[in-house]
Amino acid sequence: MQDIYVGDTGKGFPLVLVHGFLGSSKMWEPQIEVLKNNYRVVTPDLPGFGRSNKVKPYNNINDMAQTILDCLKEKKIEKFYLLGHSMGGMIVQEMAKLAGEKIIKLICYGTGPVGDIPGRFETMEESRKKLKKNGLEITAHRIAKTWFIEEDKSKYFYLCEDAGKATSIAAADNALIAMRNWSGLENLKNIKNPTLIIWGDQDKAYNFNQVDTLNKNILNSELKIIEGCSHNVHLEKPDEFNEVVKYFLAEAFKI
Repeated sequence: MQDIYVGDTGKGFPLVLVHGFLGSSKMWEPQIEVLKNNYRVVTPDLPGFGRSNKVKPYNNINDMAQTILDCLKEKKIEKFYLLGHSMGGMIVQEMAKLAGEKIIKLICYGTGPVGDIPGRFETMEESRKKLKKNGLEITAHRIAKTWFIEEDKSKYFYLCEDAGKATSIAAADNALIAMRNWSGLENLKNIKNPTLIIWGDQDKAYNFNQVDTLNKNILNSELKIIEGCSHNVHLEKPDEFNEVVKYFLAEAFKI
């Protein structure tokens, strides 16, 4: 197992937060501050990202998912709530495939079932070419701007910029390859966990068809649309996002 950084704070039932492309555990700061009062919040930095940026990165979603499962096993966490954002949403779908019995409730946030992301603001190959041409810092800044309605003027944009700078260039390229080559479509019908799908109505990375496909194919699911947000709802409207998460985790879920 690769030795990656895993934040671990708070008391209560474990809640695992999985970041996305060009992200890190630090991007969950507005969530950790609130959710640690009710949950043990576990926030891994994926190999090649954040404080794990010296760790050899993977170029497939399955290995990323298995790494997190291995970390949780090492921490003796057998059952947990699980939330994944963007690429992290692909990873948590894969975790549900590998170890669905360990997940009490699942949150797929700003994500979809197809890694090549139909309707994304640019294709994965375009992002790879621009990464190679312009370098990591320029690419990370440019892409992170699409995650906010107010672009780089947003209050928490700096968290994304810092996370992007902390990513190794190999991890960024490998992640684009991993997403491009992944599909979770066939597994959606096998996800039995109570599932919440969260989406910002102006998301430029994942269009409505992506989250609608999740909602229609995961049996025990519901969709929550947050208005006036792009891809990073948790940083654009953190209070509303946190309340939605807390309510879903606390409620006696019924469909």
